Amino acid sequence: QVQLVESGGGLVQAGDSLRLSCAASGRAFSWYSMGWFRQAPGKERDFVAAISTSGTDTTYTDSVKGRFTVTRDNAKNTLYLQMNSLKPEDTAVYYCAFSRYPGQRPGRSASEYNDWGQGTQVTVSS
Repeated sequence: QVQLVESGGGLVQAGDSLRLSCAASGRAFSWYSMGWFRQAPGKERDFVAAISTSGTDTTYTDSVKGRFTVTRDNAKNTLYLQMNSLKPEDTAVYYCAFSRYPGQRPGRSASEYNDWGQGTQVTVSS
């Protein structure tokens, strides 16, 4: 059974940092690109960042470039999202997901992913 468990969210002030983790099980983690998405109340789920199987290839949405860093530890089956200089507009539930197919490039569309985690809430106060 595939399982993704996000953690590390919380309530912080603007300018603070958080590191999200996503623990994966039930699938050969190192075979799959991974993605981070977020969903604010009343809005669609939006792409945040993605990383290739080896971690050498990453991609980010423009609004987080230079502030967020996605990494992975294949030995620990864990995906990370380091978030610095947080802004109120970063407030959302953050989700991780497996790419749909092994060896797939790190995509930016939710349709390229399946097996989502339950999400972790990030709230940034001004």
